[in-house]
Amino acid sequence: MTLGRWFALVVGGLVLVALIGLVGGFVALQRQGDRRDLLVDRVIPAEVLAGDIATALLDQETSVRGYLLAGDERYLEPYRAGRRAETRALAELRRLQSDDDLAGLRDEQAEIERRADVWRADSAGPAIDATRAGGEPPPDELGKDRFDEVRAAIDREQDALAAERESAADDLQDGGTQVRRLIFGGGILVLLSVLVGGYALRRAVVAPIARLAHDVRAVAQGDFERELAPSGPKEIEELGQDVDGMRSRIVAEVAALRDAERALIEQARELQRSNEELEQFAYVASHDLQEPLRKVASFTQMLERRYKGQLDERADQYIAFAVDGAKRMQELINDLLAFSRVGRFGAPHEPVDTGALVQDAKSRLSAALQETGGEVVADGLPTVTGDAGLLTAVFQNLISNAIKFRGDGPPRVTITAEREGRFWRFTVTDCGIGVEDEYAERIFVIFQRLHSRDAYEGTGIGLAMCRKIIEYHGGSIWLDPAAPGRGAQFTFTLPAGDNEEDPEA
Repeated sequence: MTLGRWFALVVGGLVLVALIGLVGGFVALQRQGDRRDLLVDRVIPAEVLAGDIATALLDQETSVRGYLLAGDERYLEPYRAGRRAETRALAELRRLQSDDDLAGLRDEQAEIERRADVWRADSAGPAIDATRAGGEPPPDELGKDRFDEVRAAIDREQDALAAERESAADDLQDGGTQVRRLIFGGGILVLLSVLVGGYALRRAVVAPIARLAHDVRAVAQGDFERELAPSGPKEIEELGQDVDGMRSRIVAEVAALRDAERALIEQARELQRSNEELEQFAYVASHDLQEPLRKVASFTQMLERRYKGQLDERADQYIAFAVDGAKRMQELINDLLAFSRVGRFGAPHEPVDTGALVQDAKSRLSAALQETGGEVVADGLPTVTGDAGLLTAVFQNLISNAIKFRGDGPPRVTITAEREGRFWRFTVTDCGIGVEDEYAERIFVIFQRLHSRDAYEGTGIGLAMCRKIIEYHGGSIWLDPAAPGRGAQFTFTLPAGDNEEDPEA
């Protein structure tokens, strides 16, 4: 017998049992649904609406009493709101009571409406009118007696609704019992059918599949050389052959991946070696150029001092150009040398007080701050983990930029810090000329300048140095979008000090 015939026999028996259970279950569930709809969609909402009406009437009665005592029209607002809420709830309750199941509650609701109208006509309305006219309201006993009748009618309706709810809940529970009995009986029939069919399928299908699965697991665990030998029905044999073909393709792909992995590892090593050579080249080039450049600068300055005024004006200008170029080249080489040293000759990372680093940076820039009337505000800065010398350079560069690119007024730099998980998030804000959003990334590229040297001096390496130092410490730095009336705002992250605890932990 083929696999298809075995399945047809078992499935046919299960379908027959399922049809029998389905018909009985449909009838039971239909009745169960009707009971649930009555309870959930009509009885319980009606009970809630009746409670809303009672609350609205109580609000009205309390509002009238407050108005009679205070004489302030504001005390009547709950009365008016209660009337509106009562009207809405009555309309919805009438819609629910239109069903035959809740028709018996119409008289109870009508009695509440009648009693409420009597209370408003005989007590609440005249009392409000008399108070407005400055006269004496009706005796309080009249209002109390009338509203007691309203309360009694509300209690009767709520008792009737509670009884209706309990009856519907009992019917729902009885229906659930019937459904459970039907499910239990159907489950027994299905279980017997499954046991009989399962025994037959086990011999014809499960055993061959189990042998095939055992071989497949062996392949999945890494034994790719294991060949599959399926047996049993024709369909299982074909499945085994397909799996074996897939195994063969996986073997070929794994071999190709291993070759690619070896190639990638070799490329990574080559790239690392190339980067190290480039860093070494930058360091050696900048270091070895110091001596000849010092000679060029020294002799051009000697020419300038000795022959100034002895040659024509053009010659003096040429010498001045040579001196200026030598100085600029010295600045570029010094900056390049410092840039290449980041991460190569740094001190071990340890907890450092960033407040002290800022004070050190301010001391180095004291002359510029005093000359421009600048101010640096940095209170309550935290402890981070890093190289104190390099991090001082970050604060010094950012403060120096704020002084250099200041606006019309004295430069003011504000430095704040906020905890974010394992990092501290620093924000450095100034009141200078700012940076356009389109240049937010370009300013961190080495030797990139947004202004001419005649307008602002510098080599264009400061922010690139800041980014390299911050990333060397495991953080990141970026320029926040510009806001109207604000200069530049730089934000960077640094790992917290070892003795710092995360307040959110």
